[in-house]
Amino acid sequence: MPDSFRSMTLSPARKNGKKEKSKLVQLFEFVSVYLAFHLSALLPLRMGHFLSGILGSLCYVFVPRRRRIAVENLRAVFQEDKSPEEITALARQSCYSFIASLFETAKFVSFLNSPRGRKRIQAAGEGLDSFFQKAREIHQKSKGCIFVTPHLGNWEFLPFVGYSAGIPLVIIVRPLDNLYLERWLFSHREASGQVIIPKTNSIYLLQRALRQGKSIGMLPDQSTMQAIVVDYLGRKATTTPIPALLAVLYNRPIVVVACCRKSKRFRFDPFVSDPIWPVVHEDEKREIFRLTEAMNREMGTIVRRYPEQYFWMHDRWKTYRTKKELSLR
Repeated sequence: MPDSFRSMTLSPARKNGKKEKSKLVQLFEFVSVYLAFHLSALLPLRMGHFLSGILGSLCYVFVPRRRRIAVENLRAVFQEDKSPEEITALARQSCYSFIASLFETAKFVSFLNSPRGRKRIQAAGEGLDSFFQKAREIHQKSKGCIFVTPHLGNWEFLPFVGYSAGIPLVIIVRPLDNLYLERWLFSHREASGQVIIPKTNSIYLLQRALRQGKSIGMLPDQSTMQAIVVDYLGRKATTTPIPALLAVLYNRPIVVVACCRKSKRFRFDPFVSDPIWPVVHEDEKREIFRLTEAMNREMGTIVRRYPEQYFWMHDRWKTYRTKKELSLR
């Protein structure tokens, strides 16, 4: 990646209207996360997952707002398929899965950046070689594509997998309100060969990446004000049109990927969908809706397969009084 591109990817500006944290608070947060990260990396796998279970239960009990959101989301999606007891169990497991993902990332991020990382990744999941091959072939044939993943399983693992598959990735991330943490976390990502760009005002850099033959990695399953409204898991949800917009503008496919946990011994079940291609010469707005609906349908399929590993604590079906919605009319 040229230095000129890389230098444009990180922007410390924070113009979201929030009061900026003091340097002392930012330093305290950074040191706390830094110590927790490196202490987690020292723990054996079994101990780390055991503690993740405890912390996940504490999160479920002592963070009532997130618990309520998780239960309400699960109830709305699975009201005809799951009992109240099963809904509660899935909400607890979702909290555990989120904490376990943080632990797994801390445990293996430095290892996956090492020369021995490829062998360890190959041992992490059955069929991972075919995953590598399919993802790489789609990237090469399309000369860059739009990889999307829901907040499912260990989504942080996927960029490392992409790097091991030889796919140059540009990853969109939300800027943090702690500059020390942002620089440190982004440096870990960039050590794996990823290029990081902030979510705000990212469209120009995304277009540039596709023109250069690179692929893009996105997490498009969060509510947003700048959205179109399409179905997701049986409910209307505000969804970013950016993946579909880029697909239409550059005739590149959208590919849904996921990395779901099979056991507590660092074993994963990789998933890569068939490419979702735009239809040339169709009405662009209608095509953006069609592609976004197809993307959500693919993500919903894998979420229903592993509901205990989805991030149900996020207010995915949040509504906004004022939103910038793309309309067909």
